[in-house]
Amino acid sequence: MITPPVILLEIHELQDNFGLFLLVLLGIELISTPQTYLTEKEIHVEVVFALALIAVGRKVIVLDVKEISSLSLIGIAAIILFLSIGYFLVKRVLRGKELQDPEK
Repeated sequence: MITPPVILLEIHELQDNFGLFLLVLLGIELISTPQTYLTEKEIHVEVVFALALIAVGRKVIVLDVKEISSLSLIGIAAIILFLSIGYFLVKRVLRGKELQDPEK
């Protein structure tokens, strides 16, 4: 970013920087998840799904599509689809529990 031309990034530099940003985000979430477990004595499944989605998203961003097989791309797409469905279902169940038990 500091080499001339300043602030103008090429595609691979932008992908690298965004990948590093997501890596830092993953690290922060991975640190906060055990802290939450130790204080509340429960695992937040939606956070685990979100972490998995961020990790797969980071992999997709830094992935070189030209070097990977189409079957692998279909597998990654299936992982993203099923993680998204799982996250949606978990959030839906948790929202239903909040509506039934407003005291928490």
